[in-house]
Amino acid sequence: MRQIIIIGSGPAGYTAAVYAARANLKPLLIASSVEAGGELMNTTEVENFPGFPDGIMGPDLMFKMQAQAEKFGTEVVLDDVVSVDLSGDVKTVTLGSGAVHEALAVIFATGSAYRKLGLEDEDRLSGHGVSWCATCDGFFFRERTIAVVGGGDSAMEEANFLTRFADKVYVIHRRDSLRASKIMQDRAFANEKIEFIWNSEVVGISGDEQVRSVTLRDLQTGEQSELELQGLFIAIGNDPRVHLVHGQLDLTPEGTIAVAGRSSKTKVAGVFAAGDVIDPSYRQAVTAAASGTVAALDAEHYLTTLPADLLERAEGASGDLELTTTA
Repeated sequence: MRQIIIIGSGPAGYTAAVYAARANLKPLLIASSVEAGGELMNTTEVENFPGFPDGIMGPDLMFKMQAQAEKFGTEVVLDDVVSVDLSGDVKTVTLGSGAVHEALAVIFATGSAYRKLGLEDEDRLSGHGVSWCATCDGFFFRERTIAVVGGGDSAMEEANFLTRFADKVYVIHRRDSLRASKIMQDRAFANEKIEFIWNSEVVGISGDEQVRSVTLRDLQTGEQSELELQGLFIAIGNDPRVHLVHGQLDLTPEGTIAVAGRSSKTKVAGVFAAGDVIDPSYRQAVTAAASGTVAALDAEHYLTTLPADLLERAEGASGDLELTTTA
């Protein structure tokens, strides 16, 4: 039995692991079998994470975070959590491999998932012109015409990145103005390869084995038109990954895990949450990392309140857990 299990391997998960490991809690971190590292693994240059004045590539940042967590004693497992039982003093986490782990405290840092358009051919053509990751798939669209759907920072980042490969990048947005930050808007507007299609939505995707065109609907006139292209990148937001906790934890109206105030405490004692899975507003790497810190400290404080016999059963526990929080 562990003292702490951390589910998720983005900035929140790895930061929680660093703090927990430095407190000698020997955390087990479940990192996912295919999505270890979270969304930053699909990001290009990260310019706004403190400590990197020249920027750092998203995957490089996550590899550094993992190495730091492991340096202090975190065990990282590349597997997927299929179910959890959060009742009682001892929580149970079951993995896709069939392994079952127990812990006195669990931190959910499961992040969020790409939001889809909900169109009939979206999944069918996924990997055949439809993508949610420019850094993963942009290389395959050299000298092609493609489109990005969305109006936020992620959409502008994807559009600018894709101009390294594509001859033409359309940005399709439902409104007549962008939600992206000014610096990201300015970069997109200044890019000669990017053309904006305003007040429009994608209502259809066409192609047999590869995307050939999309059907657009003008939201002001209702008229539909066809736009020929070879790739469609969807950047319309994310949904928190809360499927593991339905019926066990409370959710907010935004669908995130509900926590008490600025803490990471859920309604279940010994269960904590951090990062994008509790944050519908900011969703930045640095805020997720800070949230992971809060979760680790909350979990550490919680463990000091447990009976000595429980602590003695947990792997790495001394039976007299001492709070060793350091900056």
